[in-house]
Amino acid sequence: MDELPARKMKVDVIDGSGNRYTVAFAGNVTRDKAIRLLEIVELLGGIPDNANESSQARDLSKFDKIRLIVEKHFPIVWFSSREVQAMCEQELKTPISLSTVSTYLSRLAERGILVKNGSSSNLRYRIITQVAQNTLNLTKDNK
Repeated sequence: MDELPARKMKVDVIDGSGNRYTVAFAGNVTRDKAIRLLEIVELLGGIPDNANESSQARDLSKFDKIRLIVEKHFPIVWFSSREVQAMCEQELKTPISLSTVSTYLSRLAERGILVKNGSSSNLRYRIITQVAQNTLNLTKDNK
């Protein structure tokens, strides 16, 4: 699935002290630039630390745990249900069936959080970022 390069990318981050940061790219937003942006967000305190995650994760449903794992480990790349299953088992230290992961990924796609691509035996997913949503809207408008 080829995508048109995005022309703008903007992220707002609020750190633990309440300071607000806005980081914006204009022009061709590449994968490398997006990764650098995520690194900047992490440095500014926009990604929660693991101590808070583990205590919060206990209170979440399996669906929400899978959504958070996808957001944390696969923010801008295509991934499979098997990759998510492996990451869930690593993070949660408990087994989870592939069918459960696949069901929740399909629900995330139905809710417009993920986009899926490929045949039923080889589905790949990706988070729909604002950049990707803009690209999808451009593609739809040009048809």
